[in-house]
Amino acid sequence: MELRIVRRRIPEWGTSYGPPGAGPFPAIMLLHGSEGAWSGWSHRNAMLLAAHGFLAFPFAYSQGGNAWNAGSIIDTPLDRGVDVLAALRGFPASAGGPVGLYGVSRGAEYALLMTSLMAREGLPGQPEAVAVHSPPDVICGGFDSRHFRDAGDPGWRAWDGAMRAWTWRGRSDHLLPTTPIDIEAYEGPLMLSHGTRDQMWSVAMTRRLEARLRGHGRTPRVHYYEGEDHVLGSEAENRHHGYLLDFLAEHL
Repeated sequence: MELRIVRRRIPEWGTSYGPPGAGPFPAIMLLHGSEGAWSGWSHRNAMLLAAHGFLAFPFAYSQGGNAWNAGSIIDTPLDRGVDVLAALRGFPASAGGPVGLYGVSRGAEYALLMTSLMAREGLPGQPEAVAVHSPPDVICGGFDSRHFRDAGDPGWRAWDGAMRAWTWRGRSDHLLPTTPIDIEAYEGPLMLSHGTRDQMWSVAMTRRLEARLRGHGRTPRVHYYEGEDHVLGSEAENRHHGYLLDFLAEHL
């Protein structure tokens, strides 16, 4: 049986998933959440996108970690993502074509924040489209999975909101927790989505993002999944994937 999805290694960065053949294919960089690169969720999502004709690259941006531990999001350099975008554009299977971003949870934060910084500085190579699920509207604090425990566990610690998650060009003083993410600086197409009963990242954050974007004359595509938590149920996820694929196919 002929493979319908094949892996291709992007030198220095990792593996991508896409249709067989020479391409070129529209490309997507996927950004995982605090579950970390080793959990496999972003690879699973990459396979789904590859099955629908995209070259999908799950970028492992979290620091450290292994198959049993998610690692951390502390002083994580956002400018590495800019380098990955450039590498993805230059990859033979995409052949300089359009590249989009899809981030979930902390990966949504990464996608919005990196894109806003690129737009603010007028950098070339900005993504042609950005889709995010369960995004925050402000910069959040650093995350260390070693201390993410159930209440009462001896290893539990309160989340230190002052710990910095991100850097840009080696600095973090302008990326402090609670700073609004000014994604309105980006003029490209945006898709926002969120479950209305998300117990990890409140849907109020996406509602604030939507209001701010519309206040600046932007027209994001927005989907709210009524009664859904941070991880969508089967029916809602099927709808979400349909919306996501339609959005990416339209803009990439």
